[in-house]
Amino acid sequence: MEDRGYYCHPTAQVSPEAKVGPGTKVWQNAQIREGASIGANCIVSKDVYVDQDVTVGDNCKIENGVSVFHGVRIDEKVFVGPNATFTNDLRPRAFARNWVVTPTIVKKGASIGANATLVCGVIIGEYAMVGAGAVVTMDVPAHGLVYGNPARLRGYVCQCGAPLQKQGDTGVVTCRECGEKVDLGG
Repeated sequence: MEDRGYYCHPTAQVSPEAKVGPGTKVWQNAQIREGASIGANCIVSKDVYVDQDVTVGDNCKIENGVSVFHGVRIDEKVFVGPNATFTNDLRPRAFARNWVVTPTIVKKGASIGANATLVCGVIIGEYAMVGAGAVVTMDVPAHGLVYGNPARLRGYVCQCGAPLQKQGDTGVVTCRECGEKVDLGG
């Protein structure tokens, strides 16, 4: 097998027009389409589909069964749990002639739980956490913790993932687990 700078399982399909960064691992039955860009040191797990022109940043982990459709941008250090679903059309019809892609952005360090659904057009903020099975229909703020159907803001999490306790009028909170200072705004 040729040295591409990344690992590609023999059953995976990576378009010659896709870019895959060094140290990335592309596992069984994954498909990466033309124009897609996958960063360095990522894991693209079994049965993952990455559509044309999708961008995935460095150090991301996309778990089994995820489809990342055209119009989705995933920044660096993002975790996408098994079978999470991204949509890209607000008015899907099999017979539509005027298909419109509505972009979705997942920012640095965010985590998307297993089986979560992200309705297109949302922005998931830096280090936000989307709970398993959540249906996200609105933007999630940086460090926001959302879950439920529809997903609602339930609190905040640190970069390390620990819950944060906002106290008083100050927006700066210190994580009890790692000591990180996080500005949640005033």
